[in-house]
Order: sequence, then structure tokens, then C-alpha cells
Amino acid sequence: MRARGWVCGALALVAALSGCAAESDPAPTLPAGVTVELQQLRADVAARQAEVRVTNGSDAPLTIGDVRVEDPRFSGPSTRVIADRVSTVPAGSSVDIRVQLAPVDCDAPGDASARVVLELVDDSGSAEVEASAPDPVGFLAPLHARECVQKRVTDAAAVAFTGFTPSSAGEPAALELTVTPTGTAAVTVVGLERTNLIDFTGPGDDELYAVDVDVAAGDTAPIVVEVPIVPFRCDPHAVQEDKRGTVFDVRVALDGEPGEFELFVGDDLRGRILTWVGQWCGFGTSG
Repeated sequence: MRARGWVCGALALVAALSGCAAESDPAPTLPAGVTVELQQLRADVAARQAEVRVTNGSDAPLTIGDVRVEDPRFSGPSTRVIADRVSTVPAGSSVDIRVQLAPVDCDAPGDASARVVLELVDDSGSAEVEASAPDPVGFLAPLHARECVQKRVTDAAAVAFTGFTPSSAGEPAALELTVTPTGTAAVTVVGLERTNLIDFTGPGDDELYAVDVDVAAGDTAPIVVEVPIVPFRCDPHAVQEDKRGTVFDVRVALDGEPGEFELFVGDDLRGRILTWVGQWCGFGTSG
């Protein structure tokens, strides 16, 4: 088969290169008809994961072992969520391979590009190939920007959701946001943006709940804000299929400049909030 023959040829090339100093020779590349790209699904956001989508346009199946995404915007390679798994991509099909994103490197330019390294496997052994990895929906640059904002915020204060008090139908519940200053830097936590599942009552515009917590260098006392929340929607599938409903965009100001980052409530609070939404709206949910 074409793919098997290609892997064998690549293995021979790798073996030959290992005995010489031709370090400038190009690395093996993907077989003809095989492409890769990066995606981030809604379910990947809270866990900081992404998908390497491999599309096999050749006429033979591909077997893929190790996967690495190499990108200067991250402090190291992003690798398979489930180590040692092997994926088979039938001819004419696509497979999404989930990777865990490495921590961001905020010294890297936000417009850098990513490459994917795949280990192709067959009966004779394996060979690594690499290719550029397009990001067609453009999630990597905004993710890098948001997480670098969050790193700067963390220098000034830890920001976390720390509690939840449910309510009866028709009344707002209370989501507890705690800002704990580090004493070493300043930040203003401006507010929280509405999600596709959660809305607010109280100060702010239609999409923003105003928090307006100012942290100055030298502050150390925690500040607790009770955020009144209500369901944004009450159709059952919105809860049953929820992926991002408890991931809030936090707007901040750093040195007078606006920024934002994403803040997940955590698995425990997510389950409690989804259960409350179901009860508030009059349908059952397991959370």
C-alpha cells in the first residue's frame, strides 16, 4: 500500500541520515493527500485542550502514534491527552486527536505559527513527519493573548469562583467571586460577561456584570463579591449539551489598558450550577 511504502521509505531515510552530518536536510513530510489542522471544540475550552484534525486523502489507511504540536507561543510541546494511544485514519476520512496545551510563553509573538509532528506507524516500525498546522478558526492567537493577560492579573491577585448558593425559581442565585491580592501589583477587575447559559441581575449593561474591584500594590485582604445570577435560557438541551455555559470572560484593566481572560467555575460548581438551572427552569438534570 502507498502509505506503508512511504513509511518504510521514510524509515530508511531516517536511518541513513543518522549516520551522517547532513543536519540541514529536510525532515520527512506528510504523504500526498494527507493534511492536518488545529481546532478547538467547545468541550476543549475549560480543560485547555485542542484537536489535531488529520484528514487522510490518500487511498490507504494511516496509523498514528505520538502527536506533538510545537508552537513558540507555548512553553513546550502540546501532546496527546491520552499518552500511548494509537489512532487509525481510514482512507478518505478524518480523525480528531485531542492534545493538552502546554502553558503559554508570553515572550513569544502572538502571531507565531504552529507545526504538528506525527509518528506514522506500520508493521515495519515508525517514522516522525512534520507539517505546518493551520488554525482556520483562529483560536490560538486569542487564547495566547487571554492567558497572558491572566498571567499578569495573577501577579496582582488570584481571581476565582469560590462558592455558589442556589435559589428558588424566579429568584437570583449567588455566585461567589473572590479576588485575593498578592500585595505586589495592581489590577482592576472590571466585570464578568454573560455566558450562553448564565445571565446577571444587578449593575452593568446587558452583557456585563460590573464588579469594579480595584487592587493596589500592597493590598492583601481578600475581596468577596456575590454575583446574582439567573438562567439565560431554559431549554433543556442548553443544559444537557452545555460546554461553555460556566466559563466566564473576566474584563480587567492593567496599567490603564483593557484586557480579558476566561475563568471556569470548576467541575464541582459547574455540576451544582447546572442542577440549579434545571430546577429553576422546571426540568430535571443530573449536572
